[in-house]
Amino acid sequence: MGGVVTLFLCGDVMLGRGVDQILPHPGNPVLCEGYVTDARSYVELTEAVSGPIPAAADPAWPWGEALRVLDEAAPDARIVNLETSVTRSDAFAPGKAVHYRMHPANLPALTVARPDVCVLANNHVLDFGRPGLEETLESLAAAGLRTAGAGRNADEAYAPAAVPAGNGRRILVFALGAQSSGIPPDWAATTDRSGVAYVRELSAAAAEAALQRVHRVKRPGDIVVVSVHWGSNWGYLVPREQTRFAHTLVDGGVDIVHGHSSHHPRPVEVYRGRLILYGCGDFIDDYEGITGYEEYRDDLRLGFLVSVDADTGRPTGARMFPLRARRMRLEPAEEQDRAWLCSTLDRISHGVHIGMEADGRLSLVVADAGR
Repeated sequence: MGGVVTLFLCGDVMLGRGVDQILPHPGNPVLCEGYVTDARSYVELTEAVSGPIPAAADPAWPWGEALRVLDEAAPDARIVNLETSVTRSDAFAPGKAVHYRMHPANLPALTVARPDVCVLANNHVLDFGRPGLEETLESLAAAGLRTAGAGRNADEAYAPAAVPAGNGRRILVFALGAQSSGIPPDWAATTDRSGVAYVRELSAAAAEAALQRVHRVKRPGDIVVVSVHWGSNWGYLVPREQTRFAHTLVDGGVDIVHGHSSHHPRPVEVYRGRLILYGCGDFIDDYEGITGYEEYRDDLRLGFLVSVDADTGRPTGARMFPLRARRMRLEPAEEQDRAWLCSTLDRISHGVHIGMEADGRLSLVVADAGR
């Protein structure tokens, strides 16, 4: 059939807490955190370092420059990790230090980016319990948004989201949430209980179980993405179990491994001609005024535009557009920031070279396509 399919991938889209408070319909600002009890405090911290944010900001505000880039790129599918519950609930999940929720009336701040798949297998989607998850699923469905990685039972949670990609082919997005990202074990979906598609350990058996689900539904011509929420928030070292898990998925027929959870980008790898993103980094959040870990430049954000051969699933190109979070809005990154991201990603990645293009975007060149 031929042709190229292009996907937009990004890490955590956290439209809750402080971001929810700047939007036209902020929810209850009360928090149950150790040091911050009001979500508006995160807005104040941001404004103290970055400047004023418009009152009742337009729903497009958090995405900023990203919307223009996406409109120009016109990818065949847009895949985001939505790391927040969408609920009016005040029933905070016990035993958690941080809870994220956005008011359902603020969903235009998500739909404005026209995501084709919202990944929900993460450590915040049940921050307001199973009733909060039910409202999240209902709200997203009412907005016409596909989801993967959470559901009313295990069958729903582990099922892929299917995005039509022309000529009868589909982009299948499976999502998994690992315990290592902070997902409580009792959030796991079961045959008769709602929850997330949960992976206790990134073991060979867990990878094989994921592959069995892929093989049950994959048809010739389908492009398979497995989106995994895993690992810690900081650092460039990829644990061996993540590498083994990703390699096993690729060995079994997965085309792209889409990793997230870290607050900053982590290594990129091309393994056996398939792309592995170990950590896409946060894309939208309310962290600007929070100090610590400045060495990782978590104010810099990356969107990934990945093109794959429609017949083979092999990457034909990958471009990354650097952005900077300022006033809870994504702005173009400055030249020195783009250069820093480029050199950092090139240094930490495997089997690829990351270079800078004339327009300031980053590009991926496969250094060893035969691995």
